Amino acid sequence: MSGAESRLAAAELLHLTLDKRRTLDEAMVLSEFFNELEGSDRGFARAIASSALRHLGWIDETVQPYLSRPLAATGTEIRALIRAGAAQIWFLGVAPHAAVNATVDAARLTRGARSGGSFLNAALRRVSEAPPPESQLPPENIWPEWLRAALIDSLGTDGARSLAEAQRGEPALHLTATRSPEAVAVGVGGPRLASGSIEAAGGAIEELPGYAEGDWWVQDQAAALPARLLGVQPGERVLDLCAAPGGKTLQLAAAGAAVTALDRSAPRLERLRENLERTGLSAEVIVADGETWTPDAHFPKILLDAPCSALGTLRRHPEGAWIKTAADTARFPAVQARLLDSAARQLASGGTLIYCVCSPIAAEGRDVVNAALAKGTLVRLPIEPGECPGFEDCVTPEGDVLTLPNASRDCDAFYISRLVLASK
Repeated sequence: MSGAESRLAAAELLHLTLDKRRTLDEAMVLSEFFNELEGSDRGFARAIASSALRHLGWIDETVQPYLSRPLAATGTEIRALIRAGAAQIWFLGVAPHAAVNATVDAARLTRGARSGGSFLNAALRRVSEAPPPESQLPPENIWPEWLRAALIDSLGTDGARSLAEAQRGEPALHLTATRSPEAVAVGVGGPRLASGSIEAAGGAIEELPGYAEGDWWVQDQAAALPARLLGVQPGERVLDLCAAPGGKTLQLAAAGAAVTALDRSAPRLERLRENLERTGLSAEVIVADGETWTPDAHFPKILLDAPCSALGTLRRHPEGAWIKTAADTARFPAVQARLLDSAARQLASGGTLIYCVCSPIAAEGRDVVNAALAKGTLVRLPIEPGECPGFEDCVTPEGDVLTLPNASRDCDAFYISRLVLASK
């Protein structure tokens, strides 16, 4: 029954993410079958689940004609195994007969799927003979319909398609150096990108050179851009509003700023404290609600990385497209607007405020900023292409930045706007 255990673990990961609405990272902690695996079997189970999540819209739409009943009407275990089997056949290059046999064997290992083995076998054999989804469907069909419509509305078809294509592959690992980017690049054996980030090979983060010494932290190259655009000076007071888990706090502290890192989540700030200790950097850490907290003195620089749908990180967390709903994402703009108002009240005259979200949805980015500008308290300080190496083509006509991945640039989708107080 070689390989059946990996398929069973992959199916349980899919069940926990899609039916229990857990992130894939949470599912890997919770899955008993996954945690019984070791080495390459464990890695293969994760690869199956990740590939199925990256292509889920394609899989569900393409397998349905080959099933004798609706996919949604199948039992949770069998549905997860169908998705796992299709991912192996269409996207992981597993020989069809091996994928079918091992996945059907996996069904025999669990009581909930055992009775559906014949249905699963027939379904996967039909799938193995079917044309692959990429020959029939556009890239954006990897997402649920509501998300597809929202991204096309915000980005246009070409922009949404670019984001979908990026989601289909495993993302690169980007690092930000604590002190010497050149030394980190040499240590991890990866190139320095135009943006200033370092690209590293994959693998266990803790085992990469320089991790224990605090020479770097993991941060997508687009996520590193907002703090760079704030332009802090050594000794300058900076507020990182909604700071957890802390990558931008580390950037600002590494630039020599006197950083106040504020967030309402004490557990998430604990991770920030751990990274400050590992890197040897320092910041004042405050647990408080950013909407109501009032400082003793105004800040000349503020960075607001507002809570958002995180739909710009689907290449790293593809399950987000399926464990969130349109209603889940609709609640963010009101929160973002209140936080931006609060940040404006805390900004010193002549100071600079960066507003950013890891979402390409206009309602969470451009629309929030434009609504704030209409109140007359803030004005936009346009960002110039020369200020964001590697992202020059991402500057919008208004002077904001919307990073999108393309064939030559691997990154999350981030919206960034730079603001100052309006003259009285």
